[in-house]
Amino acid sequence: MIKINKGKRFQQAVDAVEEFLRRAKGKDQTSSHSSADDKNRRNSSEERSRPNSGDEKRKLSLSEGKVKKNMGEGKKRVSSGSAERGSKSPLKRAQEQSPRKRGRPPKDEKDLTIPESSTVKGMMAGPMAAFKWQPTVSEPVKDADPHFHHFLLSQTEKETGSTSIQAADSTAVNGSITPTDKKIGFLGLGLMGSGIVSNLLKMGHTVTVWNRTAEKCDLFIQEGARLGRTPAEVVSTCDITFACVSDPKAAKDLVLGPSGVLQGIRPGKCYVDMSTVDADTVTELAQVIVSRGGRFLEAPVSGNQQLSNDGMLVILAAGDRGLYEDCSSCFQAMGKTSFFLGEVGNAAKMMLIVNMVQGSFMATIAEGLTLAQVTGQSQQTLLDILNQGQLASIFLDQKCQNILQGNFKPDFYLKYIQKDLRLAIALGDAVNHPTPMAAAANEVYKRAKALDQSDNDMSAVYRAYIH
Repeated sequence: MIKINKGKRFQQAVDAVEEFLRRAKGKDQTSSHSSADDKNRRNSSEERSRPNSGDEKRKLSLSEGKVKKNMGEGKKRVSSGSAERGSKSPLKRAQEQSPRKRGRPPKDEKDLTIPESSTVKGMMAGPMAAFKWQPTVSEPVKDADPHFHHFLLSQTEKETGSTSIQAADSTAVNGSITPTDKKIGFLGLGLMGSGIVSNLLKMGHTVTVWNRTAEKCDLFIQEGARLGRTPAEVVSTCDITFACVSDPKAAKDLVLGPSGVLQGIRPGKCYVDMSTVDADTVTELAQVIVSRGGRFLEAPVSGNQQLSNDGMLVILAAGDRGLYEDCSSCFQAMGKTSFFLGEVGNAAKMMLIVNMVQGSFMATIAEGLTLAQVTGQSQQTLLDILNQGQLASIFLDQKCQNILQGNFKPDFYLKYIQKDLRLAIALGDAVNHPTPMAAAANEVYKRAKALDQSDNDMSAVYRAYIH
């Protein structure tokens, strides 16, 4: 019963053991007429060649209890190995010691869900090492999570790489964190900033807000936020001030303009710029903040309005490492994971590369959908095929469904993705690296902007092909 419910490789292992025992038993029966000395010598030799010692009633039949025990031990070994791989940052160690609850099972429990093939290989490396078989590569392992190996690889890379602050689930929705006792300021309540501030408040942070259009602050004041009259006032009254604005010019004006951030900076004040800008802009801002005794961190975010509302953004940070760790509870409230990438400018470069890939991908999908339409193919069938293949993703499904339903409500403005493509191409030019795919996609977005002046969603590139 155990065997038939398991995968192909597991069955092969059990079959090999049973075949070995049948042959051993046959030899015992045919050699019963031999002398006692010969019999003793043969028994001694057989005992040495058997994978497990013991009397015949054990038979290595892998009874249900034995299998479960071995599988459990194998899982623990793999889980332990996965958890210990890579060096842990000071922040990770602090989080492990913290009584904070995150609304999700411990990582060790998640690691216990191991593909069956890993368990069998672990068992065969021990007492069953004498039995060998050739696995069938083309046959998938039954009952295994198809994404498990990718998950293990990504966790290993994260632990040995730069990830330090991480939440696998939306802490703003499904869990709870211990908010920092520092006073938090936030400048900019656009598509991304609004969701971020909402989650900071939900998780109990003390937040002071400012926005160029003051009316946008009203809802957050009702939720418990305080109102700052100018960026300088917010920075001067808060310990850590975040900002999320649209482009390099807006980021500079916010810091260097009248009553700007720089006017409120003094030694010890912290400024975190979450805008997607170029590396030169963020480096200039860092220099002026630090020159006044302040601390600076860049932390652009990857995601859209819905992910911002759900507290599921991906945060890319660089600059002051100590400030990055001080932002731990804030980053957990607003995002599902964050990366620390080193010196100032690295996060800006990485963010532009990420958005370049995403923007180019969306242009290709729009091109494919329109080509299907003009050649008489079903666009829905194309989407279904893509969702069953290696390109399957939430992003792909949501964007395509919006297009097929004629829903172009913005969750990331068309002008912003085109801005990011333009900055990414400039980044390539600065290091003499070709970006032909991004350049082609950028032309599509420029045409889409010319056809649609309503700041529509990036899905509007679909219309650029129709026209």
